[in-house]
Amino acid sequence: MSNSSLSTTFDQSSFIAAIFYSILATAGLFYVNLGGAFLSAFVDGLGVERDTAGFIVSANKYGAAFGALIATFIVKNVEWRKAVRLLFIGLIVFDLISTQITNPNILILVRFIHGTIGGLSVGIGLSIIARTYNPDKIFGMLLAVQYSFGSIGILAVPRLVDAYGQGALFATLICFTLMTLIILPFIPDVDSNSETPKNKSNFYQIPLSGLLVLSLCCLFLFQAANMGVADYAFELGKDIGLDKNEISNLLTIANFISILGGVLVYIIGIKFGRTIPLCFGIFTAAVFTYLLHYSDNVNNYFIANTMTGIAWGFTIPYLLGLCATFDKFGQMAALAGFISKLGLASGPLIGALFIMTQGFSFIINLATIALIIALLFGAYVGMKKEN
Repeated sequence: MSNSSLSTTFDQSSFIAAIFYSILATAGLFYVNLGGAFLSAFVDGLGVERDTAGFIVSANKYGAAFGALIATFIVKNVEWRKAVRLLFIGLIVFDLISTQITNPNILILVRFIHGTIGGLSVGIGLSIIARTYNPDKIFGMLLAVQYSFGSIGILAVPRLVDAYGQGALFATLICFTLMTLIILPFIPDVDSNSETPKNKSNFYQIPLSGLLVLSLCCLFLFQAANMGVADYAFELGKDIGLDKNEISNLLTIANFISILGGVLVYIIGIKFGRTIPLCFGIFTAAVFTYLLHYSDNVNNYFIANTMTGIAWGFTIPYLLGLCATFDKFGQMAALAGFISKLGLASGPLIGALFIMTQGFSFIINLATIALIIALLFGAYVGMKKEN
């Protein structure tokens, strides 16, 4: 049976198709969904300081941003299924190489290359979702899928690293990529009429506008603020006296509950527009990010991580959907993928620069301020687009 016939097994608007599209757009950046477990694995597995681990994580994400930027220019005319297959094979190769590296400086370079490959695959995946019938709903499913698998990873990875070393971290990523390769032939095709632009002279152009720039700024700030705090959630838990298993258990439960954010988007879509959900989600993230100041109380630590997770899963689909409305080829969704990953990388980098000198309180304050600014940008763009 050919790939084209397999891809018609599920209707594009079906629940299973939504899950498959979501897995496609997750595989290249799955390590992000492991949260602080990924960073903490380098601290424990390699025996490096927190700032060095932060630089490794940031290199992976900056590579992903670079790959997503490349995707922005090619998604209009790429044979996506063949391209993604090759990219996934590349991911597996570089994860295998990473298992043999103990020098953090070399690992930074290797993870940057890995991130570039993954970011390119995710950019293509986001552009495919943007060309489906209900992109906002599938973006919601994307977050639900990411939190589901991320929760399993957060539960398992610390224990696997304790038992087998840092190689177990990369083995986890390889398993997810292999799973995605298996389901790749079953992922439905998107509308072929949207896949090739009529004006070839505009192939490399990005049609920017003031509202799009503000949307991207909102997305960048939101991602940087959330990831800048989330990547240090494990280390914050250690500082309040929790052991690794306790932290893993708490954050796993928090992540499972956070699935509700993406599920809610899948259910309601844009019945209430985008502005109100965006403002509600970003405001919630800001409030509970600030609550992390009071993490010496374990209940506050758990509630803050849970609620910021729900807000994250609820808000990102609307931000991606908002960016996707600026064109019909999925190019702006790919560009949003680039900006998103730039934010995901910048948050941990800023955290790495200040964690050893200023501590967690400074990082939490920066994140809260960034979220408030993102709220203003998102509210303005949302109202302008809906008027």
